[in-house]
Amino acid sequence: MDKPERLLLIDDDETFTRVLARALTARGFEVAIAHDAASALSLLRREHPRHVVLDLKLGTDNGLALIPQLLAIAPNLRILLLTGYASIATAVEAIKRGAHDYLAKPVDADAIVRALRDEDGEADPVSGGSEHAPPLRRLEWEHIQRVLVESEGNISEAARRLGLHRRTLQRKLAKHPVRERGNT
Repeated sequence: MDKPERLLLIDDDETFTRVLARALTARGFEVAIAHDAASALSLLRREHPRHVVLDLKLGTDNGLALIPQLLAIAPNLRILLLTGYASIATAVEAIKRGAHDYLAKPVDADAIVRALRDEDGEADPVSGGSEHAPPLRRLEWEHIQRVLVESEGNISEAARRLGLHRRTLQRKLAKHPVRERGNT
């Protein structure tokens, strides 16, 4: 039998990590779990995984900021970023920082395995591969996210660039991103 591939799962949601770790173990991975940046870096040095599944939001830590730190320790690491706050701007930023792929939550273990093993490069990670143009509300959300990234997370600066009142932008950001498909 083949030796299981090592994988580091980094997410602050303990229930999610427990369930996903079990599913990935059943699919041939040896899974180590970290719930914050410090423990992730420590486990990476100790376990030498080939893959990392990383959540965008890690409590007080930021998954995007962690990507270059992970790659500094293990340059050949394959990183998959997961997020419940999907946007094209975030996907682009993740790829720029060194992530190999990006998937929006909720996501199943099979999709994660396909992304880690690069078996399905056809689907758009944000829209799920839909051939239809995204709805206007989705495009607005993506534009706001892009401007927010360009403003380095500064709400006041992003609001100024967007021509919106700061409180209006905060209300828009408080809403969940528009879902494009009902079967996710």
